[in-house]
Amino acid sequence: MSQHYYISPRFIDKLAVHITKNFLDIPHVRVPLILGIHGRKGEGKSFQCELVFERMGIEAVNMSSGELESPDAGDPARLIRLRYRETAEMIRVKGKMCVLMINDLDAGAGRFDERTQYTVNTQLVHGTLMNIADNPTNVQLPGSYDSQPIHRVPIIVTGNDFSTLYAPLTRDGRMAKFYWEPNREDRIGIVSGIFHGDGLSTGEIEQLIDTFDNQAIDFFSALRSRIYDEQIRKFIYDIGLDRVSSRVVNSKQGPPKFETPNFSLSRLIEFGELIKAEQQRLELSGLAREYNQVPSLTSQPTNNNTKNTNYNISTPDQPQANHKAPVSNPVISESTSPKVANGLNHSQTGEHNGSKKPLDLALDLETQDQIGELLAQGYRLTLEYGNERRVKNNAWKSGNPLPENNLSEAIAALTERLGEHKGEYVRLIGIDTKAKRRVLEKIIQRP
Repeated sequence: MSQHYYISPRFIDKLAVHITKNFLDIPHVRVPLILGIHGRKGEGKSFQCELVFERMGIEAVNMSSGELESPDAGDPARLIRLRYRETAEMIRVKGKMCVLMINDLDAGAGRFDERTQYTVNTQLVHGTLMNIADNPTNVQLPGSYDSQPIHRVPIIVTGNDFSTLYAPLTRDGRMAKFYWEPNREDRIGIVSGIFHGDGLSTGEIEQLIDTFDNQAIDFFSALRSRIYDEQIRKFIYDIGLDRVSSRVVNSKQGPPKFETPNFSLSRLIEFGELIKAEQQRLELSGLAREYNQVPSLTSQPTNNNTKNTNYNISTPDQPQANHKAPVSNPVISESTSPKVANGLNHSQTGEHNGSKKPLDLALDLETQDQIGELLAQGYRLTLEYGNERRVKNNAWKSGNPLPENNLSEAIAALTERLGEHKGEYVRLIGIDTKAKRRVLEKIIQRP
């Protein structure tokens, strides 16, 4: 791997200390076996780990979230145990540091809302990791028992939102947590490594980062790759579409070579805006939300002077009018839509004659404002509830999502569910479905 890639000092410090500490025998000190590295998607968590492993001469045995489910109950848990024992054997035979790396753990074992199926394998994966963390030198395979202790193996897991995991797994005695959010210095260093040798000055790198300051690190890697598209397109049409396969695969002429393209700042910004536009098209389409929306109570058309309290359920015999709700554009201009606030009109926010009134007395105005803002940004809202014992153990139960297209419907449904769970704790959850993370956790009812 190229020596020009940047490793964040914070990242290498956290990883090096955790791994080294797990190979030391410190009297009367209980060391967490698992290090959970979490943060926003595309920020290079796994790649930074690879760079640290290479720098420290560590060999990693890798697993992915796709291996944490199987048609056969117990297979993923057995695979984790098998990989752990294989890694321990590598440490014994090779006499060097080795780790078990599980990428995107929350994608394979996390539960984002009630739509995520919680299977026997999901339970066994959590239980297996907890058992290994508690007994790292006594990890047995199903159906056999080996009394000989094995070497302790540090486990590194990555993910976006570890709050979706079973809470006892993430407690401090088992898992040390590290939230990876590269600061400006980190971003400059990483992007400089991506464009090393392309002739960009430090000032141009900084200007590029400032132009796309909300983008994750993988955006800049994709941007560099996009610059080569014109040369590849020219190669394809020069050689002919019917001859591309034979020229590229197993060709006696060897692989085609391309000249270094023009990596000027203006050109990078031009291509960056194209990639950004594709991102926005994907976000604005909203088809997944429309297709996956759970059938819910929807309001009948009413005028502005009547309160919207009647609901219909569409049935095969009586189809609901306008069943597919139009997807609204979250970017709203005040000049063209003077009556719109936070993506919702005045009838939805309960604002009349310049004054803002709560839509329901059961909810405070602040909570109603938060619901309106989250819906306007396209986030999904759902509820979690539980008795005092469940809340203390952070074992909340998940409820159905709230309606997404209308604030009045969302608050009406929320009020109804608060009544259904009277005497219990109820927590409002806001979910960014694109980033697969929670943006809000707020207890709105206590017994």
